[in-house]
Amino acid sequence: MTDEPRRTRATEAFYGRRKGKPLRDAQIVHLDKVLPALKLDLTETAPSDVKTLFPETVERVRLEIGFGGGEHLIHRAVENPSTGFIGVEPFVNSMAKLIAQIEARGARNIRLYDDDATQVLDWLPDACLDQIDLLYPDPWHKRKHWKRRFVSEVNLDRFARVLKPGGVFCFASDIDSYINWTLVHCHAHAAFEWTARNAADWLTPYPTWPGTRYEAKAKREGRESAYLTFRRIEPSV
Repeated sequence: MTDEPRRTRATEAFYGRRKGKPLRDAQIVHLDKVLPALKLDLTETAPSDVKTLFPETVERVRLEIGFGGGEHLIHRAVENPSTGFIGVEPFVNSMAKLIAQIEARGARNIRLYDDDATQVLDWLPDACLDQIDLLYPDPWHKRKHWKRRFVSEVNLDRFARVLKPGGVFCFASDIDSYINWTLVHCHAHAAFEWTARNAADWLTPYPTWPGTRYEAKAKREGRESAYLTFRRIEPSV
């Protein structure tokens, strides 16, 4: 694999570094040989029915933005073979780790993209997704970096366009400022409503939640997580 040209801050708006420790030989093979077959080709026009992106019949399509170690994505894909999953992750080491799991577990309902998730959101057709997951995203702690948080008015506009009416946006984090940020932004957006009715609704992990390494780290450090669900409101006529 050859190194990519250095990215600028303009092209790294929502994520940081692209690479970590050196890849093992098997990981390099996975990225060179397996990823091209699974990767979305954004140079082609997106199909009007995104379920056709998958080699086997699926009934729903779900997007996970920034899947990190891939624990959640592979768990959901194996658990729900009739759902097609699109996973986006620009960090090379994480992508290699997930591809190894896809190969090991024989999951055939996953497509991948290894760059900016906004490119995928802009490529997808209207009202094509049943769910969007943004789980433990980079909180960009410093106030001057908050503009790089993925939850923003412009990205919620993107979510609203690609989600089906009644579709959901699920957000999990252990960072209070980002949880509040997300609640404020979604409350201000006309296309979304928070589904929580009591504290248990947002303090309880999602059903059959597998946990993630980020969540485990938060618990070790004494931080509680929130699990927020926002429903795409039926557009008014």
